[in-house]
Amino acid sequence: MLEILSLILRDGDPGWCRSVPNWDRGPWLETLVGLRRARGNPRPRLISSHLPIQLFPKAFFTSKAKV
Repeated sequence: MLEILSLILRDGDPGWCRSVPNWDRGPWLETLVGLRRARGNPRPRLISSHLPIQLFPKAFFTSKAKV
């Protein structure tokens, strides 16, 4: 899924997918390092997570985030 979303985000250009590792393109929200990377990435951001929906912050549900 991360590969597909990365290609969509870059208009089908595979150069970004080949040159940037997965953990930098779609950092894991559950880790402190991943959260810092996600905040540093330009918008729109890709974020990976396996958290149950109940653990997401309430602000997430009123945002324009796509899941």
